[in-house]
Amino acid sequence: MLVAAPAKINLYLSVGWQRPDGYHDVETIVQALELHDTVRVERASSLQVTCEPDVGVPAGDNLAARAARALGDALGRAPGFAIDVRKTVPVGAGLGGGSADAAAALVALAHAWGVSAEDPAVASCAASLGADVPFFLGGGCALLRGRGDELVRRLPVPRLHVALVNPGVLMPTAAVYGALGGSAAPAGGSAEILAAIESGDPRRVAGSLHNGMTGAAVSLAPAIAEALAWVSERPGVLGSCMAGSGSTVFGVFRDAASAEAAALAARGRGWWAEATRTRNGGVELLEPGGPEESE
Repeated sequence: MLVAAPAKINLYLSVGWQRPDGYHDVETIVQALELHDTVRVERASSLQVTCEPDVGVPAGDNLAARAARALGDALGRAPGFAIDVRKTVPVGAGLGGGSADAAAALVALAHAWGVSAEDPAVASCAASLGADVPFFLGGGCALLRGRGDELVRRLPVPRLHVALVNPGVLMPTAAVYGALGGSAAPAGGSAEILAAIESGDPRRVAGSLHNGMTGAAVSLAPAIAEALAWVSERPGVLGSCMAGSGSTVFGVFRDAASAEAAALAARGRGWWAEATRTRNGGVELLEPGGPEESE
């Protein structure tokens, strides 16, 4: 089985006060992208996980491995699969790559075991693995609240041309939340961008981008501010923002050529960069293979 595991950006992210469970309340609008990792899953005698390039995480701790074990436990099946993750989406970059890989593993194993990807067991496993994992099962564009894992509603997918730029800084999410300190306020305020998304006008969407974690991330890594300022000045840019808790920033551009030119120029500066566009779905079985025979 071959599965596409897409990246994501946050078109809007508002961070509220810390909750008794230690998490912060958030309100966010998450959008899937065509840029994706590729996850290949084959049957094997036992669970094996490889990742290229190596992201510095022990194979057993990889989110895809944890997803396989979680679903196997939930369904009472032994996860005898070799999972090979080919990374395109950078790690620790605010693009959700690891979460998408986990969602891809869930979808592939559910298919192999003859279980619908919409089965409650799959959803429960996704929620246990992290706030972003449930989003990638459906993808598209969605308004989320709670820890960022409570789906409020699906939104129409705006047709956006995007250039992603990462200045090469690894940003642990917990560190950025810690840097927020007492600056958080009640999460909310998405009415403007929700109206822009409903309108389908890329200029309105780009003009309404917001990320309440930007200041905290920049305080830890000033290179993010440099990249954000640089993107905001590229020809054809309609608006710019930071993705998730950083360190990737992105620009929404008037057309694909402008986004490609910005990505090329960013790579010329020694930054990681890719041009992409918004995606209607989430993880996708590209080569489904056949379901596993019942034991």
